[in-house]
Amino acid sequence: MKEIVLKTELHRFENCREFAGEFSLGRGDFILTIRPIYEKYFAPLGLPLKSLFVEDFGGGEPTDVMTDRIIEAVMALGFERLIAVGGGTIVDIAKIVAASGGKTTDELYAAPSDIRREAGFIIVPTTCGTGSEVTNISIINRTRLGTKMGLVSDALFADQAVLIPELLRDLPFEVFAASSIDALVHAVESALSPKATDFTRLLSYRTAEIIIKNYLEIAERGREARLPLLGSFLTASNYAGIAFGTAGCAAVHALSYPLGGKYHVPHGESNYAVFTGVMKNYIEIKDDGEISVMMDFLSSLLGCPKGGAWEALETLLDKILAKKPLREYGVKEDELDEFADSVMQCQQRLMANNFVPLDRGRVLKIYRELY
Repeated sequence: MKEIVLKTELHRFENCREFAGEFSLGRGDFILTIRPIYEKYFAPLGLPLKSLFVEDFGGGEPTDVMTDRIIEAVMALGFERLIAVGGGTIVDIAKIVAASGGKTTDELYAAPSDIRREAGFIIVPTTCGTGSEVTNISIINRTRLGTKMGLVSDALFADQAVLIPELLRDLPFEVFAASSIDALVHAVESALSPKATDFTRLLSYRTAEIIIKNYLEIAERGREARLPLLGSFLTASNYAGIAFGTAGCAAVHALSYPLGGKYHVPHGESNYAVFTGVMKNYIEIKDDGEISVMMDFLSSLLGCPKGGAWEALETLLDKILAKKPLREYGVKEDELDEFADSVMQCQQRLMANNFVPLDRGRVLKIYRELY
């Protein structure tokens, strides 16, 4: 059994200047990011870097069309080492660009085992949610299929991941909240996965502990209380990334993808929309085993009875970011069947990691309860 996957070298710096000096950034390096980050943190360093800004190619979650345009633009300029500096959208796109060799996204999805990467690749996350800096997964909205899908290949692992807490200070609170909730989802799903190991659970539970304790402090002291905690949120996100990189994510992600794909709901928020709904249905089917351990753990952190763990967590999360029913995103009730079909047809890679199996009827029930 695979215990844990650690293929990316991990670094931490206080600021971008330290990072640039240690990694000798210069000619041959290509930064893929957004213009505000480049202008604030990298342009003042006066380095001879190539750069490209993702917002010039579109907004929102990454799509195949957007990614293909960026592949073409980056390949035209050339690079020896690609440096992704950004959140989930930039990291997901950069993974594909780094390993594309000029191929389109459709070509890469068609033959993931054939993907090879020749150039160097560094990921610098600017959110505290995806953990994607240490995984070999890229999530792209396949517009021709109408849903998000994961591309998995060891060629998508970065050579180095670099954690710089300074870069999180500019995050709007709502983006920070959705991002960190995403990390919590990663922690819980990877802990409950049948592929979890002692190593991954150690990281999953530590992630949940850090995030929940920090949320309790923010709920008590206000939004600005997050600022001295950003480094710990970044660490927690990375722990969760390592954990789910081995154990996998499951139904929460699977059910969130149709919502994100069709209504362009950001990834962390779409996960949040279905998170506790999935957990409560797990418990209806099986309330012992690892989910019982998780409920004990949550109740000890939240100071509530074990049976009320998910409700107490939902109450805390609502103080951090108000949760919306699916209908408030514009979802129509008659689309729930379409969403359930999409999950069963396109997301079996994720559904294989469920705590307990969920059939189409159960998936539809969850959507209806969340509607």
